[in-house]
Amino acid sequence: QVQLVESGGGLVQAGGSLRLSCTASGRTFSSYSMGWFRQAPGKEREFVAAISWSSYSTAYTDSVKGRFTISRDNAKNVVSLQMNSLKPEDTANYYCARGRTSYMFTTNGGGYDSWGQGTQVTVSS
Repeated sequence: QVQLVESGGGLVQAGGSLRLSCTASGRTFSSYSMGWFRQAPGKEREFVAAISWSSYSTAYTDSVKGRFTISRDNAKNVVSLQMNSLKPEDTANYYCARGRTSYMFTTNGGGYDSWGQGTQVTVSS
């Protein structure tokens, strides 16, 4: 079972930036899509961004397009989420996740079976 550890969360003012990172254990990182999801208090978990195993494909939820960028470094087993122009509505606990099936790209949370513990992002107005 892969272990995922997120870092980089924190408190930032609206309009600011944060960079989240997720480091994965194991040797099969490069064969799987990776995703970022978030969950705000009282709300369901939602998809934020995903990247395919080769970085060829990326996807974003509409509310973050143009502001967030997902990237990965397969040599370091790291997936990152650069978040710019942050808004108070971006406040949530952010989780990275690994795809359930190798060489399959999905934005559906059900397609991911390994999750990190989460990192809190708080954006003040």
